[in-house]
Amino acid sequence: MNDQPPLIAHIIYHLGIGGLENGLVNLINSIPGSRYRHAVICLAGHSDFADRITCEDVRLFDLEKRPGKDFACYFRLYRLIRELRPTIVHTRNFGTLDCQYIAAMAGVEYRIHGEHGWDVGDLHGTLAKTVLLRRISRAVIHQYTTVSKHMADWLKHVIGIPATRVEQIYNGIDADRFTPKRDSATAVASNGAEQSGSLVIGTVGRLDPIKDHLTLLRAFDFVVRRASPGDREMQLVIVGAGQMRQELVQFVRERKLDTHVTFAGASDDVAGFLRTFDIFVLPSLNEGISNTILEAMATGLPVLASTAGGNPELVREGVTGSLFAPGDAEELADLLSTYGESLDLRREQGSAGRVRAIEDFGMDAMVESYLRVYDQGRDKNRSLSGTTG
Repeated sequence: MNDQPPLIAHIIYHLGIGGLENGLVNLINSIPGSRYRHAVICLAGHSDFADRITCEDVRLFDLEKRPGKDFACYFRLYRLIRELRPTIVHTRNFGTLDCQYIAAMAGVEYRIHGEHGWDVGDLHGTLAKTVLLRRISRAVIHQYTTVSKHMADWLKHVIGIPATRVEQIYNGIDADRFTPKRDSATAVASNGAEQSGSLVIGTVGRLDPIKDHLTLLRAFDFVVRRASPGDREMQLVIVGAGQMRQELVQFVRERKLDTHVTFAGASDDVAGFLRTFDIFVLPSLNEGISNTILEAMATGLPVLASTAGGNPELVREGVTGSLFAPGDAEELADLLSTYGESLDLRREQGSAGRVRAIEDFGMDAMVESYLRVYDQGRDKNRSLSGTTG
């Protein structure tokens, strides 16, 4: 009899910096090793982000998938699943949806699919082709997980998944790692030094069209240009890397904002950067549930976020921050001015955000919710095999 804990094979497209990937790593690191073992299967490789997996004995596999339908990759996946013999396969997002058919053919008895958000080509998950493919795949998926009520409703009403097969689980936050700063506001200058005295507006996220950093830059440009002599200097720090960097840098140069805007690149020290901010902004065109909003809240920052996706589920209007219409740079500029002028407002809403992050979005609650879903799969396998251990 095999006394090892059941194995979960997590299939993702690429393991790099991102909210989905961060949530997966946090989950793997937090599940007791006595309950489950893990394997992470990356269709298109991984970055150094994989080093954040600290749980022992986690096996990482790269299938080196080529763009499009790579049938050789699917065959490699089939052979790998047959070799690993996982109790559960958990795929995530549309890019891994077709792997559910491979898992079914390979004999995996319990198959879970997670939906964490959409891309810029399908902002609301309503593109006819992707909806059709998701509906067809219902036949091979036992359970769905999703990170927001917004996406849970989409799964039920657009994709047609019965409510009993949808488990909505909020991302968890490590409130011990993300803590408020102890001193006055500081800004990270382009040379890496800290500048005291500036009001620092910050954002964290990959430089991708769906994150809409251009709206933030336009709003910041409005604020800087209408500032009066003697107003407190403002700095904008953008943490992240990606395909939009050159376009964003060009905008900054054209608007002569070089001394006000810092592109910090990707960072392993997001907590450290957040502690240099006075205001956190997330201007995304769509989101599932944003880890960075939760991290900013835990750091004691007021959050200004677009009304896209699950953001309104996190930001309580007028309590922990404010919401604005996606793409509305003027509305965001007005908010930046309002928050920039009031230290009391920033402190009050930042403190409320910290309390909400701890009380409503703890890591333990997330882990326990996923464990309930995984235990269903474990129990299904036990009943099929006729064992009770």
